[in-house]
Amino acid sequence: MHIRSLRLLHDSFPTRNFYPFNLDIFQKSDVMEFSRPVTFFIGENGSGKSTLLRAIARASTIHIWEEREGNRDPHNPYENLLHTSLRIEWTDGKVPGSFFASEIFRHFTEILDAWGIADPGYLNYFGNSSLVLKSHGQSHMTFFENRFNRKGLYLLDEPENALSPKMQLGLLRLLRQLISRGDVQFIIATHSPLLLAFPDAEIFSFDAVPIRKIGYEDTDYFRIYWDFLNNRKKYLDEI
Repeated sequence: MHIRSLRLLHDSFPTRNFYPFNLDIFQKSDVMEFSRPVTFFIGENGSGKSTLLRAIARASTIHIWEEREGNRDPHNPYENLLHTSLRIEWTDGKVPGSFFASEIFRHFTEILDAWGIADPGYLNYFGNSSLVLKSHGQSHMTFFENRFNRKGLYLLDEPENALSPKMQLGLLRLLRQLISRGDVQFIIATHSPLLLAFPDAEIFSFDAVPIRKIGYEDTDYFRIYWDFLNNRKKYLDEI
């Protein structure tokens, strides 16, 4: 692992009244230790998992492509400052890497196309062809196959959004192939029970305070999908 642990420095929080510093999950969690090359963050929408993933990227000096700069809430000057209250313990110092989020990926592909017009060599790092011209899911997989094939720290925010179940299984195979080299680490925020099934992965749940590790079969994702698939009529009768 490139990152061995991260600590939330509560004494350095610039506020406790504004997001994300007002969330109990951050005020009452201390240290997260990483012992596997693949780690998942899970939790309901708004639980803080994507916020922490972005903070890790900023604290690691990994660029986050944005369509626009600044905060979503113009009245909250603290929205993007969680990284200033993180202490990351590295195994052998910082490594390069990338941050992926489906919601901003289209913007990245359009920028990449513009670079490719000026210098076609840029596309060599992403499958030798325009990602814009591929389907949403195909462009995601092409990016994963080419960008992750280098030593580094890779942070993914809900990569399953554009992927069919078959493609999600393809991503699992890709992850297993990549970590066999021993020079990559993945931290992934997800709602996918397929991705969460990755063998020997660590799963951190943001649904309870403090953040805690949880087993695959103890996740709501596994339990709800399992129960639905085995008792579909019961659920549909309740709709």
